[in-house]
Amino acid sequence: MSSTPLTIEQILTRLAEPLPRIAALTEGLTLAQLRTHPGPDEWSANDVLAHLRSCADVWGDCMRLILAEDRPTIRAVSPRTWINRTDYPELEFRPSFHAFTMQRADLLVVLELLPPEAWSRAATVTMVGKDLERTVQDYAARLVVHERSHVKQIGHIANTMRL
Repeated sequence: MSSTPLTIEQILTRLAEPLPRIAALTEGLTLAQLRTHPGPDEWSANDVLAHLRSCADVWGDCMRLILAEDRPTIRAVSPRTWINRTDYPELEFRPSFHAFTMQRADLLVVLELLPPEAWSRAATVTMVGKDLERTVQDYAARLVVHERSHVKQIGHIANTMRL
């Protein structure tokens, strides 16, 4: 992440940006193209979307728990582990993208209504060998930064499929 923390306004704006960008990048691609791996050991657009949904589940749930409870303790869950509990990789791209869009809209409603002090509400996140403190703002900024590289990845995949 950048050394300058993102402001709340930047986070809210940037959390909304991936959705229309992904829609534009994947417009006109067939189901087969959305599932095609552009190269060995590379993800398809469908794989990237499944990963984005898994991250949104894990980190979004952490934000909601922090807001619902006073200083909860959260056991860290890797989105790469969480995805194994879902059917996201098997879903068709368009319905999965629609679900992702709805999930993001719901999260944005929650975050847009937060008073500034709520963004600093925190949890203790337990990981193997250490505990960390994470705030709502930490998780939201993490989503923003993480998604940016994956949207670029979808752009690369889409361009490769159109060649």
